[in-house]
Amino acid sequence: MQAQIQALLVAVEGGAGQERAGGSGLGSHIEMAKPAIFNREAEKVGGFVTACRSYLKMKMREGTVEEQVIWVLSYVQGGSADIWKENVMEELEAGKMEYESIEEFFTSMKKEFGGGEEEVTKTVELRRLEQEGRTMEEFVQIFKRIVRESGYEGRLLVEKFKRGINGGIRRKLMEVENPPTSIENWYRRATVLDRNWRKSRREEERLRGKKETTGDAPKQEQ
Repeated sequence: MQAQIQALLVAVEGGAGQERAGGSGLGSHIEMAKPAIFNREAEKVGGFVTACRSYLKMKMREGTVEEQVIWVLSYVQGGSADIWKENVMEELEAGKMEYESIEEFFTSMKKEFGGGEEEVTKTVELRRLEQEGRTMEEFVQIFKRIVRESGYEGRLLVEKFKRGINGGIRRKLMEVENPPTSIENWYRRATVLDRNWRKSRREEERLRGKKETTGDAPKQEQ
């Protein structure tokens, strides 16, 4: 079975490196690290999927779902992972392909090997996440990374974001005439507000430093 996968892999990667009709072929000229072998360890499935997704996006964007699945399977080796891989390969060979996209395959893989542990871990991590001294840009990127595997969406996702950002920004956005409702609007408007606040602080510090340097004292009120 592994020999069959390797034979298919050679054909798939060989074709992926060539520019396809209507494509730019840019990805074929970019060096990309390939994923490490996955042997069914639950804590590693998320990283494995991310590495595979990045490679496929750059090197095999035009490949069929079956070609992409075969390529991913070539990096799944060891123990019960081999049994799962063999079952998937048999479905492919029998024409019983049940994945309409590579993302659907990744979802199935996470359920098979993650056992729900990764989602629980991300949920706990999200609950503990707070902006504190980070810029809003930094906080949003960290928040997005954790959210991808947490299972949160919609209104609940917005509530988690509101809880994590600094209180002053949260209050200002909730008190405006038209507060943001979607998570994307919260990202955007919180970032703008945080950026303006930091800019204002830098300006105040500059003016304060200038006043101290010149020795000017505030005039006493009459």
